[in-house]
Order: sequence, then C-alpha cells, then structure tokens
Amino acid sequence: MTAGARATARELLEASGKLDADVLAVELDGKLVDLHTPITATVEQLVPVRRGTKRALELIRHSTAHVMADAVQRLFPGTQVTIGPAIDSGFYYDFDRPDGPFTDKDLQRIEKEMRKIMKSKRPFTREVVGRAEALELFDGMGEKYKRELIEGLPADAELSLYRHGSPGRPEGTWVDLCAGPHVPSTGDLGVVKLTSVAGAYWRGDEKRPMLQRIYGTAFPSQEELDAYIAQQEEAKKRDHRKLGKELELFWFHEYAPAMPFFLPRGAAVYRRLVDYIRTLYVDYGYEEVITPQIFDKRLFETSGHLQNYRENMYLPVTAEVIDSIAHDHEHDHEVHPALENLAQKPMNCPSHCLIFGQRKRSYRELPWRIADFGRLHRYERGGSLHGLARVRTFCQDDAHIFCTPEQMRGELESFNKLLFEVYRAFRFENVQVKLALRPEKRVGSDAMWDAAEQVLEDVLKETGVPYEVLPGEGAFYGPKLEFHITDALGRDWQLGTMQVDYALPERFDLEYVDSDGQTKRPVMLHRAILGSVERFFGVYIEHCAGKFPMWLAPEQVSLLTVSEKQADFANQTADRLRSHGLRVLVDAGSDKLGAKIRNARNQRIPYFAVIGEQEVEHGSLSVRSRDEGELGSLPIDSFIERAVSEAAWPRA
Repeated sequence: MTAGARATARELLEASGKLDADVLAVELDGKLVDLHTPITATVEQLVPVRRGTKRALELIRHSTAHVMADAVQRLFPGTQVTIGPAIDSGFYYDFDRPDGPFTDKDLQRIEKEMRKIMKSKRPFTREVVGRAEALELFDGMGEKYKRELIEGLPADAELSLYRHGSPGRPEGTWVDLCAGPHVPSTGDLGVVKLTSVAGAYWRGDEKRPMLQRIYGTAFPSQEELDAYIAQQEEAKKRDHRKLGKELELFWFHEYAPAMPFFLPRGAAVYRRLVDYIRTLYVDYGYEEVITPQIFDKRLFETSGHLQNYRENMYLPVTAEVIDSIAHDHEHDHEVHPALENLAQKPMNCPSHCLIFGQRKRSYRELPWRIADFGRLHRYERGGSLHGLARVRTFCQDDAHIFCTPEQMRGELESFNKLLFEVYRAFRFENVQVKLALRPEKRVGSDAMWDAAEQVLEDVLKETGVPYEVLPGEGAFYGPKLEFHITDALGRDWQLGTMQVDYALPERFDLEYVDSDGQTKRPVMLHRAILGSVERFFGVYIEHCAGKFPMWLAPEQVSLLTVSEKQADFANQTADRLRSHGLRVLVDAGSDKLGAKIRNARNQRIPYFAVIGEQEVEHGSLSVRSRDEGELGSLPIDSFIERAVSEAAWPRA
C-alpha cells in the first residue's frame, strides 16, 4: 500500500503485519480513530490501542453505553435517548422514559439483552451526514433531544452517526449521533454490569426535564469486573457520609442545606487539619490574613466574577434594602438594582488583591505570600451535592503569592516541596501532576504565556516529577499545575493546584516599585494543597477508613475500667496522660467491659487500655493498639513515652 495513501487504519495495519486481535483502535496525532475510518497516514504514524490499556477501556465503555441504550429502547419502546459517555468508573446513559422509573428488575432485563447484542458480534460503523439529513433521521425517530444537540453544534461541525447491529431488530441496526470512536464490533466488549439508576436534569438544568440515568461498568474480563465490584463494596463501607454519622464527625440539617455542621469529634479533626498547615506556613514564609465575607458587588465586577460566576454566588439582602424596594414602584416588574449591592465571597483572591493594593509596595517586599482560611460560599446545584465532597460553604487552605516574573521559579519549587511534604504526612504516596497549558480564549501576551509555561515545565523536569501535559486546559488567566492523589482504593482525586495569574493584577491595577524606580505589574500565583478542607476531610475519611493517625485523631486513648471501683485510678491516669498533651477519654461507667471495648473499637480510637484490680495494684495499663493489636501490660510511663512519640506532628 502506498505510503500516505487514504485507507482505513485496519488496512494499514494489516498490510504491515501489525494488526492483531487485541487492537481496538489507533491513535493518530494524539486522537483516537476507529479501525474502519478512512485516514491519510502512514503506518508509522499510527499507535495501536490495545486491549488492557486505559484508552482501550474508555473505548469499551463508550461502546457498551451504546449497546445499553439499544437494549433499553428494544425493551421499553417510546424511551428517548440523550447522551451516554464513558466515565472513570464505567459509563452512563440518560433516558426520558414516559412509563416511570427503571427498577432493579429492569436493570437485570437490560443486562440480559445487552449480552445478546454483544454475543451477536455486530460491527460498529461510522457515517458522516449533513445537518439536514441528521435532523430528518432523528425527527423521524421521535428523538427530540438529538435535535436539540444537533442545533446546538456549530454550523460547520462534522456530524457523524454510529450504527451497530441488534439481533431481532426489524431495521437491523441501532443508530446514534456520536463523535466516536468505537471498538470494531459488539463482540469486543468483554463483560458488563449495570450498577444503579439516578435522576439527572437534562443539561444539568433544574428547569429542564428530569431524566433517568443508568450507570454501568464494563471490563475486558470477569476477573477485572469481580475486583471492581469488591472495591465498590469496600468503598460503601468507607463512604464518608456513612462514617461521618457513625463516628459523630459531621451532620447536615435542612435549615442549612449543603452546609455541614461539624460535631465535637469532627471539629477536633478539622481544627488539626488547619493547624497542621499553619505550622508549615511559619517555615515556608506565609503570613495569614483575615478578610470579610461580604463585599460591595463592585469588587466582583472588577475581578470578573460577577459577570462570569454570578449563578454560583450568594447575593445577600438587608432589611434596609427590602424596605426601600417596598416603597419603590419604579422597578416593580424587574429585578431591583438594590438587590445586587452586596455579594458573599465565593473565593479569596479578589480581597487579597485589595490588600496588596492598599499602599504602594516595593520590590523588596516580594515575594509576598498571604494565606487565608476564610469561609467561602458558593451556590452549588442540588444535583451536584454529595456529602462533604460538594457543599455550599467551606474554607480552603488558600494562599496567594505576589512576585516578580523572575521569582516565579523559586516560588514554584518551594510550593512543590511544601505540597509533597503535606501529602507524605497523609500517606498519599502516588501523586500525579498535570500541566494545563494555554486555552484558545485567554488574556495576556504570548510572550507572558511562553515564559510562564516554560517555568512550570522546567521546575517539573528539574524536580524529576513525572507529569502529563493537558493542551488547552489552562485557565483563561494563566497556565496551572493540577495535583491528583490516589487513595487507598485506587481512586483518583484532584486536590492541590498552582495557578499563574496575569489577569487579576491587571484588573486591579496592582503595581510595585522596582529597583530602578519604575512601577511594574506583579505576577499573582493562586495555590492550594488540601483544596477545600471539607472535601479533603471527606476524601481522607475514606482513604483511612475513619482510622485517623495518632496526631490527627479526635481522641488518642480511651481508658476502660472493669468496674466502677477503678474509676479514681482511671481519672488520675487520664490526668497524667493529658499533662503530656494526649487526648484521653475515660469510660468508667457501669456498662460491661465488652460493651466498652466494642464502643472504643467502633470509634476507631488508636489506643484503648483496660484497667482492672491488677492494673491498679501494679500501676500499669493493659493496652490494645487499633493498628497492631494486643500490646499486653505496660507501665504507665512506658505507654506515655510511646503515645507521645506517635502523637507528634508529622514533619519531613
């Protein structure tokens, strides 16, 4: 075959002898391409995507979503389809079914039908069509959501359809609007499991129809699926919402929707999370500030948040404003301008710009690192709320660094050192770094972007940290680093960020006087390590299964008496332990010892010590470690030495 000739990827690979049964697609210039799609390329330009890789799994799951939608429409005529992407845990498809919600029994029927379609080994085929042809096709099928999707695409967008065979279907194939790509045939899909049904608004808009979202997952082999199911069962046990209730850490009430109450045990952990970061700030040269929560809306007009983030902001109203509106008939039929006089801050950066600009600053003051644990409020839509992972009030371990362009490199190196020190303390060993580069719409000159991106990449290379490049994924105001951790269950979470910002210093007209007496614009670095403390708390509960390390645990030791006779000794011992800074509970009530032990275990306290007559006589404790099991009888001083050593703040 002539080099560079237009042919399908399958034909090119076959001609070169590089095609085998594990190849599901190819990668060309960073994009996935079907095996049967005609392309102009040489075989050397193609990277086979083989079964067993992450990209192959995405293909399998996306294709399985199509098969699921096919099965649903076969079994439940009149159901309309919307979108069905692959996601990290599998795939989903949103349906508009007029006959009521899907049940667990329905999912079993759909799974069975899917296996029939997969067993038939029908090919996935791609067809490029014009807009009018696509609209006519889906209108004829009664698929109103497809029409809306097509009409929302740019006029010059390429429209492609994907079809696959469906056994028993009169017209022979099931078709959907889809950019692809897909696996060669339904026989390449492996094993499938439908997991749940949930409600989902069309386009995420509460004013649009409520659809039914069927979630599922797919793997190349039964062994991989079994391992995933076992992982999901463990995840249910570790769910931070479940453990938060059992361990009395946090609570929600309808009077404060999506705004958590931290109970004494949870507040103790929360405070230590913040205090730990504060101790590191001293060593890394940060100064802490306290800023208001409510501002005149002009602050957020200057920053651009009111124009671009208004739907997620709280706009408070005072009694004075309400009274003025009641007597103002000029604006009876429109939004009264006084309603937007004030805004609750959704982030700290605009107020930090005010602080920097409060007076003229010298280059000698830079870099200036200011940290803020202020409370933030964001209106998150109801469908996105999830325990502590997505709430409407939270605080961040937020800081902003004002520096010269020449100082960026040193600040990035210092931040990386700080971030990895923190993650090691929480035993997050696997940290993935992603470098997000300039998007199409951005502010600042190309020279500024070139310099910022180069500094970020140079620091990553020099520190030897592996990273992934994300072209076009940067913020409009500058490139950024994203830090993703892997938890104990192998799940990925983005926590830390470092963002380079040229926009806010410009919008707030921030300046410093350089050594030559000239005024210059600083660079602003936005950075966080834990991110939202609430979200981090939820992630960490699941990572450690509620078994907080000694330094972080709300209580470190529980003293359990065999009977009430040992109460005085237990209280005296507790005082000795507390004098060494240990957090101690005393359970000297009338409950049986077995119940006391069970309660200490359920609360996941790092140590509990039984005190009976023998312990009183010898001045000892019968100690059990949550993590190591029985330690036997220990002199009180020996136990104190051990516990104090473990309770120390983690340091690099």
